[in-house]
Amino acid sequence: MVEAPSTLDLTFKQTVDFLCQAEDLLIMAHAAPDGDTIGSAYGLCLGLRQLGKRARVLCADPLPTRFAFLKLPEAPDFEPKEIVCVDIADPKLAGKANASLAWKSTLCIDHHGSNIRYAQRLYLEPEASSTCEIMVNILERMGVSLTSDIADCLYTGMATDTGCFRFGNTQASTHRTAAKLMECGAHAAKINKDLFDTIGRTRFVLEQLVGQTMQFYLGGRVAVIQVAHDMCVKTGTSDSELEGFASMPGRIEGVLVGVTLREKVDGFYKISLRTNEGIDASAICAKFDGGGHKAAAGCKIKGSLEHARKLILEAIEEALG
Repeated sequence: MVEAPSTLDLTFKQTVDFLCQAEDLLIMAHAAPDGDTIGSAYGLCLGLRQLGKRARVLCADPLPTRFAFLKLPEAPDFEPKEIVCVDIADPKLAGKANASLAWKSTLCIDHHGSNIRYAQRLYLEPEASSTCEIMVNILERMGVSLTSDIADCLYTGMATDTGCFRFGNTQASTHRTAAKLMECGAHAAKINKDLFDTIGRTRFVLEQLVGQTMQFYLGGRVAVIQVAHDMCVKTGTSDSELEGFASMPGRIEGVLVGVTLREKVDGFYKISLRTNEGIDASAICAKFDGGGHKAAAGCKIKGSLEHARKLILEAIEEALG
């Protein structure tokens, strides 16, 4: 990892001051958007507009239909003076079309310890559950009134990044922040039902197929599932419906590392790791130029299914000792 020498680490106050003084902001979310990047980007956008600033959100991919309940603003046309990346640890995660813009960002707000320090300014809280949790505090300090629309965005990001507040990154402060958003009008019950208790019929059929691929390794401590491209074609499942599969193998009793191998059409396998008992998923994925968090991380490996599975299992075996 190459650290950009020009990156300035900001304090919380400096971050707030920068956003209060900035005008005409382009806010970038990462490609294949999840709840945290969507929630933090649009929550910030709505907050900035409330303060009379021009702001819009840019994302390389369409927003998944599962987030259709969010009331998101239109994107007005203006020449941005500032580019703010949220929840983007590496410019390549912004997507091929937007990576060059991300390299020019004047501020990055993130919670990934694997952030490669590419922006001119960086505000990083690696202990935060999500970028949305950080954004709640920033917007409040900026003097933004957390409306129900803003609260819905921020609650969505916190809920998705914590697995509905079940993952190890959930702290007491996370619950307090979520409660604050509920007091501000976040529709928590509806959001939780839409995101965690409701799936489409195509997703249900795909889950049955994927479940049949599960195999166990290293004495049952590692469970691996495969999401083949032809499975998605056969069931008619879109990319936006695939979020959440990574947690499936880790739910099996005795499994310390859950592995999801998702076939991509470019000859790569996208690998998602979910770990228990302090095993560092980010360190494992870093061996393949990936990253993330200690309990949840990802990477890509080029080649066949057998090749990708062999390499990732060897790295996991080394980590397990």
